[in-house]
Amino acid sequence: MKCPFCEIVTDKKDYILIENKNVFVTLSNPRLMPSHLLVIPKRHVEKISELTKEERNDFFDMTIKMQEKVLESIAPGCDICEHYRPFIPDNTYKVSHLHMHIRPRFLDDELYLKVQKFENQVFQKVDEKEFKKYKNILAK
Repeated sequence: MKCPFCEIVTDKKDYILIENKNVFVTLSNPRLMPSHLLVIPKRHVEKISELTKEERNDFFDMTIKMQEKVLESIAPGCDICEHYRPFIPDNTYKVSHLHMHIRPRFLDDELYLKVQKFENQVFQKVDEKEFKKYKNILAK
């Protein structure tokens, strides 16, 4: 399967909203809400750790710039997230090319009403034993 994000860089530049040397921004398609943005490195990588320092700077600088634009002109809040899920095959909703989602958010928007209002049924408290377990694994 051809990478749809690499195709934007090579063949579909009209889909680029804004860019810098190493990354570009486009609308997510499919989207979760209007003006759902993706910040995408021009070079095909799957994880943040694969970016060069310059690419990483451009990636996060553009993410911050677009977050500010969203907050100034589109919505009072936003979610920013990146997913690395190599265990899921690529499909319409999952592309194995690093990208950051910037999702404009409003109080009681559709995403909240359909999904996030149930967070209290999913989140669990972290006890001392669990904290120590992951501290031993991650803080070495």
